[in-house]
Amino acid sequence: MSRKLEIILGPTAVGKTSYAIRRALEVGSPVISCDSRQIFQELKIGTAAPSEEELAAVQHYFIRCIPVTRNYTAGIYEAEAMQLVNRLFAEGHETLVMCGGSMMYIDAFCYGLDDFPEVPLQLRQHLMECLRDEGVEVLAQQLKELDPVSYEEIDISNGQRVIRALEVSMYTGQPFSSYKTRSFKERDFEIEKIGLERPREELYERINARVVKMVEDGLEAEARAMLPYRDLPALQTVGYREMFEYFDGAYDLETTIRHIQASTRHYAKRQLTWWRRDENIRWINCSTL
Repeated sequence: MSRKLEIILGPTAVGKTSYAIRRALEVGSPVISCDSRQIFQELKIGTAAPSEEELAAVQHYFIRCIPVTRNYTAGIYEAEAMQLVNRLFAEGHETLVMCGGSMMYIDAFCYGLDDFPEVPLQLRQHLMECLRDEGVEVLAQQLKELDPVSYEEIDISNGQRVIRALEVSMYTGQPFSSYKTRSFKERDFEIEKIGLERPREELYERINARVVKMVEDGLEAEARAMLPYRDLPALQTVGYREMFEYFDGAYDLETTIRHIQASTRHYAKRQLTWWRRDENIRWINCSTL
């Protein structure tokens, strides 16, 4: 198979963007982003989206192109990214570079998604209101009762993930996990997964420093502009959630920064736990590059 797509993946702050740009320049490819938050137009600082200089170095796709008000899903990404990849291969590219840390988006692209039923918008809005008023713990307990398998499998601190599993279980009367058939779709090109890693303490230092820089670069103002949209799925995101709590008066700024750093470190740990199960990933220690 002569056509190949390389997926540069790894935990947040490990250095995926710079590595992907270098690799893209080597093979003459654009960078196809596979990040579920950098895709939103309004979320630049808090998502660590590529800088203007990085965007100028090589063409990027799926970076800051969707408004936060649009309900963009992994299924939509799978379809649009596959259409783009097929077009780029048809134009003569032999090797393409994809880059991102979103586990669901990467799995959707590589394997396809299960056929989940559509759920009425009213139910989702109701659950979003419950999330805001009662907290994710209440919804997670409901999920545990309706679908203990999903409760054990998903990140129950992520309100959006909990709502997705809960709404399907409530609407259909069948556990969300029962729809996960995992009948993989065949791709007519080779996929190589390249995982970037660093020693844990080094990665955590990079995460902590990046959060401080985000605040210095204007994260507070960016999050404040998103207050009217705080209940939308796009804003159920590390950094913005903590800032909204700060605006509510729950914490001072210094404590908020520490919470963002801790949440980001926890997210990086979950990413690595997810990918360590995949034997097809070739891991590279960035510290030796």
